[in-house]
Amino acid sequence: MGTTELIRCFRQRIAERPVFGPFSKTSDPAIVETLGRAGFDFIILDTEHGPNSIETVQNLIRAAQLSAMAPIVRVPSGDCEMIGKALDVGAAGVQVPQISCAEDVKAAIKHAKFAPLGMRGVCRYVRAAGYSSMDKADYFRRANEALVIIQIEGQKALDNLDEILAVDGIDIVFVGPYDLSQSLGVPGEVEHPLVIEKMRQIVQACLDKNVFVGNFTETIPQAEMWANQGLRYMSYSVDVGILYEAGKALLSDFNRIREHDER
Repeated sequence: MGTTELIRCFRQRIAERPVFGPFSKTSDPAIVETLGRAGFDFIILDTEHGPNSIETVQNLIRAAQLSAMAPIVRVPSGDCEMIGKALDVGAAGVQVPQISCAEDVKAAIKHAKFAPLGMRGVCRYVRAAGYSSMDKADYFRRANEALVIIQIEGQKALDNLDEILAVDGIDIVFVGPYDLSQSLGVPGEVEHPLVIEKMRQIVQACLDKNVFVGNFTETIPQAEMWANQGLRYMSYSVDVGILYEAGKALLSDFNRIREHDER
């Protein structure tokens, strides 16, 4: 499935119900493709806290597209170069971390969109344009459908939340609970009452503005709780963590078999 079709399918799904997808820190396209075939709606290819370069990311994007899963690239920052490169190789959207003010949002949108919506660097000899096989006008029009997801994850962003949400062009707000917990003085305590309170504040502000909102969850009860509170962009765990937990559960079963045999 092509990038535009995946974006449109994703937008339709999130308008109707919560969508679910893991973060990915692997460089193996087979793992990404497997997760897509399992039925996840999207995957966040992490270049902020992962080992991938743009060269490896493009193959992970191919794997996601092959399995009809929307590939979102979390870029390391709002830098124009990485945002443009991620979209050039076919990302359905970019997720920009450490947003703290309205100017950060405007910069991210400027780097992610072609004129008149932005000033993204123009080149049609890229994968997203079929290596120049697409009609130029059609490519530039379709490219502007790419998702812009901003991460709210610090006290400064909370202080500027109204101004941030007033910027046109935000598709989804993603709440980063771990960085938020650190900014609130309780690093890693993502279920601390203060962290939950601030997250709910962000969620309500987004819902009031009719902006889709999501966050990172690590357990089914967490995911269920936040989905019930109106979140739609539900990031669940990380591919390597999912693999670890599945392996650990299997080994627990194997140990019970061993204990039974020893009796």
